[in-house]
Amino acid sequence: MEGFPSPFPVRFLRLVIEGETVHTAYVDLAPRGRPSGRTVLLLHGKNFDGGAWEPTARAFAAAGHRVVVPDQIGFGRSSKPALKNYSFELLASNTVALLDRLGVERADVAGHSMGGLLAVRFALRHPARAPKLVLANPVGLEDYRDLVPALPTERLFADELANTDLAAIRAVCRAYVVRWRPAYERNVEIRHRITLGAEYPRWAMASALTYPMAYHQPVVADLRQLRLPVLLVIGQHDRTAIGKPYARFERQVLAFLR
Repeated sequence: MEGFPSPFPVRFLRLVIEGETVHTAYVDLAPRGRPSGRTVLLLHGKNFDGGAWEPTARAFAAAGHRVVVPDQIGFGRSSKPALKNYSFELLASNTVALLDRLGVERADVAGHSMGGLLAVRFALRHPARAPKLVLANPVGLEDYRDLVPALPTERLFADELANTDLAAIRAVCRAYVVRWRPAYERNVEIRHRITLGAEYPRWAMASALTYPMAYHQPVVADLRQLRLPVLLVIGQHDRTAIGKPYARFERQVLAFLR
């Protein structure tokens, strides 16, 4: 992604995970106009990076908020290490380390898709750090083990590695929205650019590992433990689900009839 322009200056936080030095890319936007004194933390989804939040980040900054937008480890401009213990707890801890680096004690958190699942984990593990929570079409609101099979990492990695066709990538991105806009092509271009880089196998492995993370760590049973205001925003046409391509038809029918 070195050749793809970022809408904002990108900085890096050095971390050591499982003995490996990694770097988390992030954007730290200062408020414009009269500062509100609040910070907003934006967490991206599985098929996105922090740059996908550009319009939202600009709107929050214009409203006077400080805005922090990380690329999680394994995504975007961040390092893509081959970790043995890849979990939402790890990503939440990395996010806390970033906020500590920036001197941010508390931040209102907004998470999209897989970032919504991470946002819930963040709020549950670090309740003093998140005064408010916004979940935009989050995954994890159902237990995917009821509908899709567990799959070995080797199968998931092979499928991710083979997903290099531009038309197929565009189809995945189009499935996230009802009305396609030219601005969304940036997500298609970034995803396709990744397939052309030498790090693509590492990216594919990180992407594959998010499947068992979400599969074995649903948050639907934990939502009642949240003790903060939560805004849940779900589009009526949203059909995103972890492992949807692997779901068995008969289980889908039974789930529909229940």
